[in-house]
Amino acid sequence: MHKLSRTAKGTMVTGAAMAAALGLAVSPASAVTYTVSGSSSTGAITATATTPTLTDTTTGTKLTCTSSAATATVTNGSHGGTLGTINTVSWNTCKVGGITFSVAAQGTPWTLTGTAATTSAGVTTGTLSGVKATLSGLCNATFADPSGVGNGATLNATYTNSTHTLAITGGTLKAYNVSGLCLGLINNNDLATYSAGYVVTPTTLNVVSP
Repeated sequence: MHKLSRTAKGTMVTGAAMAAALGLAVSPASAVTYTVSGSSSTGAITATATTPTLTDTTTGTKLTCTSSAATATVTNGSHGGTLGTINTVSWNTCKVGGITFSVAAQGTPWTLTGTAATTSAGVTTGTLSGVKATLSGLCNATFADPSGVGNGATLNATYTNSTHTLAITGGTLKAYNVSGLCLGLINNNDLATYSAGYVVTPTTLNVVSP
């Protein structure tokens, strides 16, 4: 019978420990699966939000729009984490005080991913990644991930079955390429948050995890 050296034993133990640690780190997220029902036959859905708000948390400046509309693809069936994509987003009548801005989404599609099991109240927690948008007008800026202007940000999201609402409630954006007459309201490297509640059509869309 062959005997293992202390080095070999140590390597095996270390490798097993690393594998176990990686398993513990990865398995909870990867183990969550979701079942989507009530979407359209093609998975195409639309969503609208009233008074979505972008808040510059560095200066306290708030950009408020009268509404926002989105199109997305969320197909019926089983999903291993990634629930769907946000394909287009538009905003209407966006203002800081009395100054009107145009807002345009960049880098779509954005990805909607579930990160935790659906609660008994029918709420699924997740993230919306790839989020990036430009403001243009008297003041111009790009809001994207804090780590770099080329990357879309990841924002927190929840979907509630009873209200058919996708709520964007947290996560951090950062201002880049600020130019024009911003008057200190928005500055390069300012941090910001986006808040909106998108009501989804079809209103039968349901997300659950086993």
